[in-house]
Amino acid sequence: MNHPEDPGGATNLGVTKAVYEDWIGQSVTIDTIKDLTKEDVEPIYKKRYWNRIKGDLMPSGLDWMLFDWAVNSGPSAPVKTLQRNIGVRVDGSIGPKTMDALSRCDMASTMRDIYEAREAFYRRLSTFPTFGKGWLRRNDETYEQAQSLL
Repeated sequence: MNHPEDPGGATNLGVTKAVYEDWIGQSVTIDTIKDLTKEDVEPIYKKRYWNRIKGDLMPSGLDWMLFDWAVNSGPSAPVKTLQRNIGVRVDGSIGPKTMDALSRCDMASTMRDIYEAREAFYRRLSTFPTFGKGWLRRNDETYEQAQSLL
């Protein structure tokens, strides 16, 4: 919730204090963050994460992998990783060229590449010794769930 080594600070349901304050346009207390509900964060998930990864356009399974990573780390890393892995210009914005290239990919291989890239991303972070076990478990679980959606 508010681990001293977490650079994101107070977080609940994947939403940091800074993100929530930006969302509502005012400062909040840590207690406000503790009291967040799923109903409070769903519109944030939709606008800041799902829409940014173009979840409605993504193949089933891959949408879940990118979304979960975006909630955990912001949308930039998963989008750029996807673009890098499918061989399109890495600009952090999913457009027609990204979607066209993605349509020609083997989805099982693409999802495996994203899974492996996410693990490598986490291992490079300075906070990996503290949070890595949980991040890797989350990545494993998300990948398993995504495979079942193929």
